[in-house]
Amino acid sequence: MEIYTKKQALKVYLSKIKTQNKSIGFVPTMGALHKGHISLIQKAKKNNAIVVASIFVNPTQFNNKEDLEKYPKTLDKDIELLKKVKCDVLFYPSVEEIYSNSVKSESYDFDGLEYEMEGKFRHGHFNGVGTIVKTLFDIVKPNKAYFGEKDFQQLQIIKKLVKKEHLDVSIQSCEIYREDDGLAMSSRNARLTIEHRNAAPFIYKVLKEVKQKFKTEKISVINNWVTNEFKNHTNLELEYFTIADEKTLKTAEVKENDKKYRAFIAVFAGKIRLIDNIKLKLS
Repeated sequence: MEIYTKKQALKVYLSKIKTQNKSIGFVPTMGALHKGHISLIQKAKKNNAIVVASIFVNPTQFNNKEDLEKYPKTLDKDIELLKKVKCDVLFYPSVEEIYSNSVKSESYDFDGLEYEMEGKFRHGHFNGVGTIVKTLFDIVKPNKAYFGEKDFQQLQIIKKLVKKEHLDVSIQSCEIYREDDGLAMSSRNARLTIEHRNAAPFIYKVLKEVKQKFKTEKISVINNWVTNEFKNHTNLELEYFTIADEKTLKTAEVKENDKKYRAFIAVFAGKIRLIDNIKLKLS
Protein backbone atom coordinates (compact mmCIF):
# COMPACT_ATOMS: atom_id res chain seq x y z
CA MET A 1 0.00 0.00 0.00
CA GLU A 2 1.27 3.43 -0.96
CA ILE A 3 1.10 6.03 1.83
CA TYR A 4 1.10 9.76 1.09
CA THR A 5 1.06 12.71 3.47
CA LYS A 6 1.54 15.43 0.83
CA LYS A 7 -1.27 16.30 -1.57
CA GLN A 8 1.02 17.21 -4.49
CA ALA A 9 2.84 13.87 -4.35
CA LEU A 10 -0.51 12.04 -4.27
CA LYS A 11 -1.81 14.09 -7.22
CA VAL A 12 1.25 13.15 -9.29
CA TYR A 13 0.83 9.46 -8.47
CA LEU A 14 -2.90 9.42 -9.24
CA SER A 15 -2.52 11.44 -12.45
CA LYS A 16 -0.49 8.53 -13.84
CA ILE A 17 -3.32 6.17 -12.91
CA LYS A 18 -5.80 8.43 -14.68
CA THR A 19 -3.77 8.39 -17.91
CA GLN A 20 -4.16 4.59 -17.94
CA ASN A 21 -7.96 5.01 -17.86
CA LYS A 22 -8.15 3.13 -14.56
CA SER A 23 -11.07 3.98 -12.31
CA ILE A 24 -10.31 5.37 -8.85
CA GLY A 25 -12.55 4.57 -5.89
CA PHE A 26 -12.28 6.80 -2.83
CA VAL A 27 -13.22 6.20 0.81
CA PRO A 28 -12.70 9.29 3.00
CA THR A 29 -12.53 8.55 6.74
CA MET A 30 -11.49 10.14 10.01
CA GLY A 31 -9.66 7.01 11.08
CA ALA A 32 -10.31 4.72 14.05
CA LEU A 33 -11.39 2.28 11.37
CA HIS A 34 -13.93 -0.48 12.00
CA LYS A 35 -15.74 -3.12 9.96
CA GLY A 36 -18.09 -0.51 8.54
CA HIS A 37 -15.18 1.37 6.97
CA ILE A 38 -13.68 -1.89 5.74
CA SER A 39 -16.97 -2.79 4.03
CA LEU A 40 -16.72 0.49 2.09
CA ILE A 41 -13.16 -0.36 1.03
CA GLN A 42 -14.28 -3.80 -0.09
CA LYS A 43 -17.16 -2.39 -2.11
CA ALA A 44 -14.81 0.12 -3.73
CA LYS A 45 -12.36 -2.70 -4.55
CA LYS A 46 -15.04 -4.58 -6.47
CA ASN A 47 -15.85 -1.63 -8.71
CA ASN A 48 -12.55 0.17 -9.26
CA ALA A 49 -9.00 -0.57 -10.38
CA ILE A 50 -7.47 1.54 -7.60
CA VAL A 51 -8.85 2.35 -4.13
CA VAL A 52 -7.72 5.37 -2.14
CA ALA A 53 -8.60 5.79 1.52
CA SER A 54 -7.97 8.98 3.46
CA ILE A 55 -7.59 9.46 7.20
CA PHE A 56 -8.10 13.03 8.32
CA VAL A 57 -9.80 14.26 11.48
CA ASN A 58 -11.28 17.44 10.08
CA PRO A 59 -11.32 20.24 12.70
CA THR A 60 -13.80 22.45 10.84
CA GLN A 61 -16.69 19.99 11.20
CA PHE A 62 -16.44 19.76 15.00
CA ASN A 63 -18.54 22.25 16.94
CA ASN A 64 -17.46 20.59 20.20
CA LYS A 65 -13.77 21.16 21.00
CA GLU A 66 -13.67 18.30 23.52
CA ASP A 67 -15.12 15.91 20.93
CA LEU A 68 -12.35 16.89 18.50
CA GLU A 69 -9.61 16.48 21.10
CA LYS A 70 -10.89 13.09 22.26
CA TYR A 71 -11.73 11.67 18.83
CA PRO A 72 -10.02 8.24 18.77
CA LYS A 73 -6.76 7.99 16.80
CA THR A 74 -5.44 4.52 15.97
CA LEU A 75 -3.19 5.07 12.95
CA ASP A 76 -0.98 1.97 13.27
CA LYS A 77 -4.00 -0.29 13.63
CA ASP A 78 -5.75 1.51 10.75
CA ILE A 79 -2.79 0.99 8.44
CA GLU A 80 -2.71 -2.73 9.24
CA LEU A 81 -6.43 -3.03 8.53
CA LEU A 82 -6.09 -1.23 5.20
CA LYS A 83 -3.19 -3.45 4.18
CA LYS A 84 -5.18 -6.54 5.13
CA VAL A 85 -8.02 -5.60 2.73
CA LYS A 86 -5.50 -4.62 0.05
CA CYS A 87 -6.33 -0.93 -0.06
CA ASP A 88 -4.01 0.56 -2.70
CA VAL A 89 -3.35 4.04 -1.35
CA LEU A 90 -3.65 5.84 1.98
CA PHE A 91 -3.69 9.63 2.14
CA TYR A 92 -2.85 10.80 5.65
CA PRO A 93 -2.32 14.58 5.58
CA SER A 94 -1.74 17.00 8.44
CA VAL A 95 -4.13 19.85 9.22
CA GLU A 96 -1.51 22.27 7.86
CA GLU A 97 -1.27 20.32 4.60
CA ILE A 98 -5.02 20.63 4.04
CA TYR A 99 -5.72 24.12 5.39
CA SER A 100 -2.32 25.87 5.19
CA ASN A 101 -2.47 28.83 7.59
CA SER A 102 -6.24 29.26 7.67
CA VAL A 103 -8.28 26.54 9.37
CA LYS A 104 -11.75 27.65 8.41
CA SER A 105 -14.70 26.47 6.36
CA GLU A 106 -16.11 27.70 3.11
CA SER A 107 -19.78 28.67 3.21
CA TYR A 108 -22.20 26.54 1.24
CA ASP A 109 -25.87 26.62 0.34
CA PHE A 110 -27.25 23.09 0.40
CA ASP A 111 -30.83 24.19 -0.35
CA GLY A 112 -31.85 23.91 3.28
CA LEU A 113 -30.58 20.37 3.92
CA GLU A 114 -27.98 21.82 6.27
CA TYR A 115 -30.59 23.32 8.63
CA GLU A 116 -32.45 20.10 9.42
CA MET A 117 -31.69 17.65 12.24
CA GLU A 118 -27.91 17.69 12.81
CA GLY A 119 -27.79 21.25 11.51
CA LYS A 120 -29.99 22.41 14.40
CA PHE A 121 -27.58 21.04 16.98
CA ARG A 122 -24.17 21.37 15.27
CA HIS A 123 -23.78 24.91 13.97
CA GLY A 124 -21.49 25.14 10.94
CA HIS A 125 -20.93 21.38 10.85
CA PHE A 126 -21.97 20.90 7.24
CA ASN A 127 -19.90 23.81 5.97
CA GLY A 128 -16.96 21.90 7.47
CA VAL A 129 -18.08 18.68 5.80
CA GLY A 130 -18.54 20.38 2.44
CA THR A 131 -15.14 22.07 2.68
CA ILE A 132 -13.14 18.94 3.43
CA VAL A 133 -15.02 16.69 0.99
CA LYS A 134 -14.59 19.14 -1.89
CA THR A 135 -10.90 19.58 -0.97
CA LEU A 136 -10.32 15.83 -0.94
CA PHE A 137 -12.22 15.35 -4.20
CA ASP A 138 -10.06 18.04 -5.82
CA ILE A 139 -6.92 16.19 -4.68
CA VAL A 140 -7.93 12.59 -5.42
CA LYS A 141 -10.27 13.22 -8.39
CA PRO A 142 -12.04 9.89 -7.87
CA ASN A 143 -14.49 8.31 -10.28
CA LYS A 144 -16.56 7.00 -7.38
CA ALA A 145 -16.66 7.90 -3.67
CA TYR A 146 -18.20 5.71 -0.98
CA PHE A 147 -20.16 6.85 2.07
CA GLY A 148 -22.20 4.96 4.67
CA GLU A 149 -25.87 5.65 5.27
CA LYS A 150 -25.40 5.97 9.05
CA ASP A 151 -24.63 9.62 8.32
CA PHE A 152 -27.57 9.86 5.93
CA GLN A 153 -27.94 13.63 6.20
CA GLN A 154 -24.23 14.03 5.41
CA LEU A 155 -24.68 11.68 2.45
CA GLN A 156 -27.52 13.79 1.03
CA ILE A 157 -25.49 16.95 1.54
CA ILE A 158 -22.49 15.49 -0.28
CA LYS A 159 -24.75 14.53 -3.19
CA LYS A 160 -26.03 18.12 -3.22
CA LEU A 161 -22.44 19.43 -3.10
CA VAL A 162 -21.49 17.33 -6.12
CA LYS A 163 -24.50 18.58 -8.05
CA LYS A 164 -24.14 22.27 -7.20
CA GLU A 165 -20.35 22.38 -7.64
CA HIS A 166 -20.53 20.29 -10.85
CA LEU A 167 -18.03 17.75 -9.52
CA ASP A 168 -17.21 14.79 -11.74
CA VAL A 169 -17.65 12.00 -9.20
CA SER A 170 -20.34 9.41 -8.57
CA ILE A 171 -21.46 9.14 -4.93
CA GLN A 172 -22.09 5.57 -3.81
CA SER A 173 -24.28 5.09 -0.74
CA CYS A 174 -23.66 1.98 1.38
CA GLU A 175 -25.95 0.38 3.94
CA ILE A 176 -25.34 0.85 7.65
CA TYR A 177 -22.94 -1.73 9.05
CA ARG A 178 -24.04 -2.93 12.49
CA GLU A 179 -22.67 -4.85 15.44
CA ASP A 180 -24.28 -8.23 16.15
CA ASP A 181 -26.52 -6.53 18.74
CA GLY A 182 -27.70 -3.90 16.22
CA LEU A 183 -25.63 -0.89 17.29
CA ALA A 184 -24.56 1.11 14.24
CA MET A 185 -20.79 0.92 13.92
CA SER A 186 -19.04 4.19 14.71
CA SER A 187 -15.52 5.20 15.70
CA ARG A 188 -17.07 6.90 18.73
CA ASN A 189 -18.33 3.56 20.04
CA ALA A 190 -14.79 2.91 21.31
CA ARG A 191 -15.27 5.72 23.83
CA LEU A 192 -18.39 4.21 25.40
CA THR A 193 -18.18 2.91 28.96
CA ILE A 194 -19.16 -0.75 29.42
CA GLU A 195 -22.47 0.39 30.93
CA HIS A 196 -23.29 2.69 28.04
CA ARG A 197 -22.11 0.18 25.44
CA ASN A 198 -24.50 -2.38 26.91
CA ALA A 199 -27.33 0.17 26.80
CA ALA A 200 -26.68 1.51 23.29
CA PRO A 201 -28.35 -1.30 21.24
CA PHE A 202 -31.65 0.01 22.64
CA ILE A 203 -31.42 2.76 19.98
CA TYR A 204 -31.74 0.30 17.11
CA LYS A 205 -34.38 -1.69 18.98
CA VAL A 206 -36.51 1.47 19.11
CA LEU A 207 -35.90 2.21 15.42
CA LYS A 208 -37.02 -1.29 14.43
CA GLU A 209 -40.21 -0.82 16.42
CA VAL A 210 -40.73 2.57 14.74
CA LYS A 211 -40.46 0.83 11.35
CA GLN A 212 -43.33 -1.48 12.31
CA LYS A 213 -45.46 1.26 13.85
CA PHE A 214 -45.04 3.49 10.79
CA LYS A 215 -47.20 1.10 8.75
CA THR A 216 -50.27 1.61 10.94
CA GLU A 217 -49.87 4.54 13.33
CA LYS A 218 -49.81 8.32 12.98
CA ILE A 219 -46.45 10.08 13.05
CA SER A 220 -47.45 12.10 16.12
CA VAL A 221 -48.25 8.90 18.01
CA ILE A 222 -44.87 7.41 17.05
CA ASN A 223 -43.05 10.57 18.12
CA ASN A 224 -44.67 10.46 21.54
CA TRP A 225 -43.93 6.76 21.92
CA VAL A 226 -40.21 7.26 21.19
CA THR A 227 -39.99 10.18 23.62
CA ASN A 228 -41.56 8.08 26.38
CA GLU A 229 -39.30 5.09 25.67
CA PHE A 230 -36.21 7.21 26.34
CA LYS A 231 -37.74 8.98 29.34
CA ASN A 232 -37.80 5.59 30.99
CA HIS A 233 -34.17 4.77 30.12
CA THR A 234 -31.60 5.67 32.77
CA ASN A 235 -28.44 5.40 30.62
CA LEU A 236 -29.53 7.04 27.38
CA GLU A 237 -30.72 10.60 26.77
CA LEU A 238 -32.69 11.42 23.62
CA GLU A 239 -31.50 14.55 21.85
CA TYR A 240 -33.88 14.33 18.92
CA PHE A 241 -36.07 11.91 17.01
CA THR A 242 -37.74 12.78 13.74
CA ILE A 243 -39.43 11.13 10.80
CA ALA A 244 -38.39 13.02 7.69
CA ASP A 245 -38.68 13.09 3.93
CA GLU A 246 -35.56 11.38 2.54
CA LYS A 247 -35.12 13.94 -0.22
CA THR A 248 -35.67 17.24 1.64
CA LEU A 249 -34.92 15.94 5.16
CA LYS A 250 -37.81 18.05 6.40
CA THR A 251 -39.77 16.68 9.33
CA ALA A 252 -42.96 14.94 8.27
CA GLU A 253 -46.25 15.43 10.09
CA VAL A 254 -48.44 13.25 7.89
CA LYS A 255 -47.65 10.39 5.53
CA GLU A 256 -47.86 10.87 1.76
CA ASN A 257 -47.79 7.94 -0.65
CA ASP A 258 -45.45 9.60 -3.17
CA LYS A 259 -42.65 10.28 -0.67
CA LYS A 260 -39.90 8.18 0.88
CA TYR A 261 -39.38 8.44 4.63
CA ARG A 262 -36.67 7.68 7.13
CA ALA A 263 -36.54 7.88 10.92
CA PHE A 264 -33.55 9.74 12.39
CA ILE A 265 -32.31 9.73 15.96
CA ALA A 266 -29.54 11.25 18.08
CA VAL A 267 -28.89 9.99 21.59
CA PHE A 268 -26.36 10.74 24.31
CA ALA A 269 -24.84 7.73 26.04
CA GLY A 270 -23.08 9.61 28.80
CA LYS A 271 -20.97 12.20 26.95
CA ILE A 272 -20.86 10.20 23.72
CA ARG A 273 -23.31 11.25 21.04
CA LEU A 274 -24.68 8.45 18.85
CA ILE A 275 -26.75 8.83 15.69
CA ASP A 276 -28.69 6.27 13.68
CA ASN A 277 -31.52 6.02 11.17
CA ILE A 278 -33.77 3.53 9.46
CA LYS A 279 -35.68 3.45 6.19
CA LEU A 280 -39.47 3.39 6.60
CA LYS A 281 -42.17 1.87 4.41
CA LEU A 282 -45.89 2.65 4.38
CA SER A 283 -46.83 -0.99 3.93
